[in-house]
Amino acid sequence: MLFDNWKQDLHPLLDKYKGRKHPLAYQNTYQLLLMVLLSAQDSDANINAISLPFFERYKNITELSSATNAAIMPYLVTVKNYVNKTNWIVELAKTLKTDENIPTNLTDLTAIKGIGRKSANVIIRELQKKAEGIIVDLHVIRVAPRIGLTLQYEDGNKIEKQLMDKLPYEMWNEIGMAFSFLGREICRPTNPQCSECPVNRICKYYTEKIN
Repeated sequence: MLFDNWKQDLHPLLDKYKGRKHPLAYQNTYQLLLMVLLSAQDSDANINAISLPFFERYKNITELSSATNAAIMPYLVTVKNYVNKTNWIVELAKTLKTDENIPTNLTDLTAIKGIGRKSANVIIRELQKKAEGIIVDLHVIRVAPRIGLTLQYEDGNKIEKQLMDKLPYEMWNEIGMAFSFLGREICRPTNPQCSECPVNRICKYYTEKIN
């Protein structure tokens, strides 16, 4: 079963999740940048927990720019890949020097070590800047093919390209995060709660399940 009018069909999903803040408990752009970097391959809950003492000690990039790896690393030892992430944070702080120099476009964000397309799209969305792509995290990689919107890929960049090809630009900033929240809350890897899904009517997985 094919559905061509994705803008209309996905409207209930945007109604449910549009504008909801990312689960990372950041308070400003500086915190958002670092927490997104740290959260790669780790849980938002863990990053929220370890960030509290870190940001009490290093309140902005100016303070962070004078810190050494040895000073920062004890705050990050429970973070996955913490050695590399420590190096990346020290490097970005010394490069940017102040919070005002934090970039808010895809090209400059992805030039920062540790910030890929997914991370950059999250930052752009949270700051309500002009979209240049669509957020594709592990939840979106599962949910988008399940609905039937994309083919099944493990590569998030391939999923993102298909989403950008199929969805109108005005949806880009919100739809990725909406898919992510759907995957976190309803469209779980096992035993998805299809009856609670706002877009089950157009979902390939659900349609095949009930037929």
